[in-house]
Amino acid sequence: MADDTINNKATAAKPARTSTAKAKVTAAAQTVSEEANKAKASATTTLKDSATRLQQQASEKARAYAIDGKAKAGGALDEFSRLMNDAATSVDDKLGAQYGDYARSAAKSLAGFSDQLKARDLDELLDDLKNFARRSPAVAVGTAAAIGFVLARLVKSGIEPADRDA
Repeated sequence: MADDTINNKATAAKPARTSTAKAKVTAAAQTVSEEANKAKASATTTLKDSATRLQQQASEKARAYAIDGKAKAGGALDEFSRLMNDAATSVDDKLGAQYGDYARSAAKSLAGFSDQLKARDLDELLDDLKNFARRSPAVAVGTAAAIGFVLARLVKSGIEPADRDA
């Protein structure tokens, strides 16, 4: 009978210790879960802030390049217009005044386009581009592909001489 009493006491102590251990493990798991959620929220916020900052920097850099490109395009169109105007005299002599007038008309149109390009704000040009792409998506994609091809060729031709010297 004494053995039964000892066994009953030992058996009664086990559930108490087990439930205490369970409670401690549950509390620890809850604490770890809360800390993990805090760390996740902090990492998410940091990541979003960094992404926003990078997006702003990229946008500013792209805008600066676009403004520079607009100025260069205007200058190139002006130069091409002057070349066409100068060539019109030679065309007059070789092919006739009518063809020279075509060249002068084209030069005048280019100069007018260049002036419009330089006078407009970048945001206006981007809005016009978006509207054009909505109205004529096939032409916009074709134009983008052609411009990409030309740019790739220009970049490639600019890189090749440096590779040949090495």
